[in-house]
Amino acid sequence: MSPPTTQDGTRISSINTPFIRGLMLAAICAAYIQGGLVKVLDFNGAMAEMTHFGLQPAALFASLVIVLELGASALILTGFYRWLGALALAGFTLAATLMANRFWEMSSPERFTGMNGFFEHIGLAGALLLVALYDLKEHNDG
Repeated sequence: MSPPTTQDGTRISSINTPFIRGLMLAAICAAYIQGGLVKVLDFNGAMAEMTHFGLQPAALFASLVIVLELGASALILTGFYRWLGALALAGFTLAATLMANRFWEMSSPERFTGMNGFFEHIGLAGALLLVALYDLKEHNDG
């Protein structure tokens, strides 16, 4: 049996390197790293965002979100309890999506943008769940 290949004939094992996996994990974490850093650099804006979504005390929730976004991303990127970081970000993403992208309550044209954001975030949560699944499988098989 020949090794698995991509559509262009590249052997999958040749692209399954630590560097490539690191790039993929960094891509998955990019929005959370960016979001956490922006909140750190503009804490007043982060508190305003929490207030907008009815989360009080705003400073506490902003701080928790920063710690979650940056801390869970660090777990994923370092591989230290990667599964836990991925599950934390998946849960956070689902909760935030249900709070912020309630497209079914919007009117056009906002509904279109809200629906796109909702399903993009569902996809990101799915990717994070796959990261957790593969990390747990790797630890159980290894």
